[in-house]
Amino acid sequence: MVSLDDYQFLERFKSKRIRLITKESTFEGIVQRINLNKTIILDDVVEIRSGSRFRGAKLFFGQEIQNVEFAPSSNTDPLEDEDHGKVGQLSLAEFQPYRSTLFDDGVIEEEEHSVNYVVVDEFHEKFGPALMHIRKQQVIGLGLDGVGAFQNERLCWLQVATKNNVYLFDILLLGARAFRNGLSTILESTNILKVMHDCRRISGCLSAQFGVNLLNVFDTQVADVMHFYAETGGFLPTRVSVLQEVINDHLKMPLSSLSIKDQLCREDQQVWYVRPCPAPLLKVMALSVIHLQPLRLVLLDALMSDYTSLVDSYLKSGQENPIHTEDIGKSGLELPHELREIDIIKRERQKRAVDHYNITKDGLLDRYNIKPISKPDSEIQEQPEVLDYSLDAGKRCPSFPETSTLEDGSVPDKKTASMPSLGRGLMLSAPLEPISESALRQTSTAKTEPFAFMGGVAQNRFCSLPVMGRGFFNKQL
Repeated sequence: MVSLDDYQFLERFKSKRIRLITKESTFEGIVQRINLNKTIILDDVVEIRSGSRFRGAKLFFGQEIQNVEFAPSSNTDPLEDEDHGKVGQLSLAEFQPYRSTLFDDGVIEEEEHSVNYVVVDEFHEKFGPALMHIRKQQVIGLGLDGVGAFQNERLCWLQVATKNNVYLFDILLLGARAFRNGLSTILESTNILKVMHDCRRISGCLSAQFGVNLLNVFDTQVADVMHFYAETGGFLPTRVSVLQEVINDHLKMPLSSLSIKDQLCREDQQVWYVRPCPAPLLKVMALSVIHLQPLRLVLLDALMSDYTSLVDSYLKSGQENPIHTEDIGKSGLELPHELREIDIIKRERQKRAVDHYNITKDGLLDRYNIKPISKPDSEIQEQPEVLDYSLDAGKRCPSFPETSTLEDGSVPDKKTASMPSLGRGLMLSAPLEPISESALRQTSTAKTEPFAFMGGVAQNRFCSLPVMGRGFFNKQL
């Protein structure tokens, strides 16, 4: 079976000037196509001995070719000239530095030091092998680029990312035939998980233009909002995050290397119509999808972190305290104190969110408008308009004719006041009367252990080790 490496190698010769030595003469021309059946199609062909030029393309068969060499007129290595190349590589060390620690084995195979991207712009050679490789995957990353907005967008490029390859389908050239010949089957398959950011745009475009209905989708934008909702104890952000922001937050990749694509679109959307597509633009398109699969794993870990922490508390409790005298005579179905901590954790996260983020009149957190760090305690005490909101505070604060609302409901007939900002900032209305520490724990009659927060996950003596969302302990500990 022909491998993808064979196609990638042959692709590098396209648009290069070579010299063919046959049994009868010597020819020089620009490579238009090299087929696996040992035929070569050259354009702008010149017969060296006579100097005569052939109009159009000329086909050469393998049995008549004695030798192939690059034209001597070039002073540079033809394979290094990739201005119009359709095959490239992205270094894992540069563009996926998190990869070695993200996957379970923590080891990158020798042949996996880069991600290959290939332009699929014709059906004869590359389209079939690309679809065969994609069909073998369980998870793929998906992206698109075009001119316009949503359903009216003219689709130009469709990017499909596997673990070590990115296929850039030139829909402007392939047209609807690409979907009829197999892309629709992949996109509508329930056996292949499609990871994308904001599936509304992709789904609307594919459905309106090509009648493709996406199935089995993991949306990183939705997962990011759900994680923020859990991390803040039930608050929603004022807006959704773009892909660059989510990658920066969860994979710690710098925004500078991810914002080039948006900048190009703002400057000139017509850039997606350019053919042949410039090599830097191909690289940008590949970069926009190679992070999707790792991002899915990190978001799943974050969404499952509370669950795995509570399960670990269950395990520790059963191992260290197999007999509970206080449970004698009970049915065993009462809510244990390990699970009662969920409510305490939620309240603590709400309190931290109030301290760290600004809040709008609609009760949403202004996630990316960070307040400055608050002044030292000595300065706060000198300013009577600022509230000491600690649990032991007994002072009352200035009030405003508004009611304080939280995710659980509203506090009626309570005038509220602004609370000081800490860390990343948030302003939330608070009740005039301070909440006592005992009130936060009145939901549990059982004795609870002190707990702390590590990476947004509650930790106590029952759960001393940070855990991964897929059920694995951190191997570095």
